[in-house]
Amino acid sequence: MPEAFYLALDQGGQSTRAVVFDAHGNALARAHVAVGQSRADTAAVEQDAGELVDSVHTAIARVLETLGVGSAARIAAAGLATQRSSTVCWDTRTGGALSPVLSWQDRRAASLMPAYEARAPLIAERTGLRLSPHYGALKIRWCLDNLPAVRAAFKAGCLATGPLASFLAFGAVTPRALVADPANAARTLLWGHGHQDWDPELLDVFGIPWEVLPRCVPTRHPFGAIAAGGAFVPLAILTGDQAAALYCEGRPRTDTISINIGTGAFLQRPLKRRPTDQGPLLWSAVLRDGREDQDVLEATVNGAGAALAWGSEALAYPNLARDCDQLLAGHDPRPLFLNAVGGLGSPYWRAEAVSRFEGDGTREAKAAAVIESIVFLIQENIAFLCDAAGPCAGLVVSGGLSVSDGLCQALADLSGIVVRRPAEREATARGLAFLASGNPEDWPAGDGRAFQPMDNEPLRERHARWRGLMPASVLG
Repeated sequence: MPEAFYLALDQGGQSTRAVVFDAHGNALARAHVAVGQSRADTAAVEQDAGELVDSVHTAIARVLETLGVGSAARIAAAGLATQRSSTVCWDTRTGGALSPVLSWQDRRAASLMPAYEARAPLIAERTGLRLSPHYGALKIRWCLDNLPAVRAAFKAGCLATGPLASFLAFGAVTPRALVADPANAARTLLWGHGHQDWDPELLDVFGIPWEVLPRCVPTRHPFGAIAAGGAFVPLAILTGDQAAALYCEGRPRTDTISINIGTGAFLQRPLKRRPTDQGPLLWSAVLRDGREDQDVLEATVNGAGAALAWGSEALAYPNLARDCDQLLAGHDPRPLFLNAVGGLGSPYWRAEAVSRFEGDGTREAKAAAVIESIVFLIQENIAFLCDAAGPCAGLVVSGGLSVSDGLCQALADLSGIVVRRPAEREATARGLAFLASGNPEDWPAGDGRAFQPMDNEPLRERHARWRGLMPASVLG
């Protein structure tokens, strides 16, 4: 019998990627389809739902073309991962979107926050998360309150709303399935760890009817089949991008922090049980597959790649991301950048904080400060992850910004922990392949590069000054 292949579909903020892996975790073919994103203002960040659906089909067609004629028949299963917290409303009769996709970065519902502050302790206890406009419940509430097409569909009994993953699966699989996986459902603030399903009390808090939400199912589920090159491939895995990335090298270790650095930076430490005191961190559902459950203590930095995009525009420096290593190696006196791009995530949790520079410098020095601020924010969260769950033996980095040797080295120097960067940068896709292939015990870790901590007193001194300024200047 020919060896089975696995199709991984990763729908992200900037692109949709399709990668075909063999049973040993080797990437055989890749395809990349750019997608747009619009910002009406600093709070509203959205995407065109139809464009995202089309991008998935285009990515599948392109990766199969690269793979070769007849190869689609060897694809045994597929997995789909999307941006958690991204939310959309659609018509169950037509599958057409009734709203834009409100990106995970979208904060337009921040004005609704005061009405729910009194229930924040209940929300935190049931969900493991913080009350935040980034999560789905407030976005759904905003759509119900502000979009006539959404209200009309609700009255007609044909409204569905929820995670982007549910919308894409509804349109991609045959037969249609209105379902939500745990990793994405949990990001709505409506899914409770106790119920492992939509929590009736949380639905009541936000005034969201049960009947408009997808049915909650495990991560591994017979979702249906995806058309792929004349064949129909079973969709076996539906999950969030960060949840899949955790499995890039197989089963994750409790003594290791996984850091995926893209538009945002997401830090995950898998644990067997929820800490008594999780501090300012999140307790997130990752996997429910009928055989094992996995949750993580998680931290989130909103301003990673998003901060570089901000810096490119604000400093008129179009190649900021490309020049990370060169800029970090510069010796010009550099200011500090108090990075609140996209609102502050953990450990500060302030959606409306304002970014600014402390001190002056050349354009290059300011660009370096923006990059360095990402390292500083990540380090703040590493400290909390270690305080809550004990010392950490290693950091595993992935995502677009992990290609920067300078950023990885700075992270190792500041944390004092070895940073390892796997050779496969598509961590979400490789994690999907691991899960779609049935969590094999012999999944290889693959090659990579390790960055050993080095003495870097100037970096530590800048971090100490930055740390002292953040609460007073950005939060105050």
